[in-house]
Amino acid sequence: MRATNKYRQPVVLVVEDEVWILLDVAGALEEQGYPVLCARNGDEALRLFEDRNDIGVLFTDIAMPGSLNGLDLAREVRRRRPDVGVLVTSGRDREMDGIIAGCDIFIPKPYEPRIVISRIGSLIDSDVGRGKSAVSATPCYVC
Repeated sequence: MRATNKYRQPVVLVVEDEVWILLDVAGALEEQGYPVLCARNGDEALRLFEDRNDIGVLFTDIAMPGSLNGLDLAREVRRRRPDVGVLVTSGRDREMDGIIAGCDIFIPKPYEPRIVISRIGSLIDSDVGRGKSAVSATPCYVC
């Protein structure tokens, strides 16, 4: 993951249409020293992603308004930059089988922000977090 900010942490792009959840998780990440960008839907997130080369982690909800849901966004981010860590979340898809194309980690809602912080830390410490390409056949695991 590219870390080109003063904190030497990758920028985390948080995508969530529920404003209170967005503010809660973004605030918790910022308290831990992560630079954060926020988007309310997949279309807005993709525009931010296209404009920035320092995004190292995507954390996105699955169900959102707009032309891109979170899984579509994750696939597009992974296609363009396989070095970006991808975490997805949903309250509707709690019975996931653990395999989501283009995802490193699935976090079911509701979640505590500390879980997100922990999983992002795990990604940063992993091969993906060291800027190595993710293997697309590697399954996403459910937290």
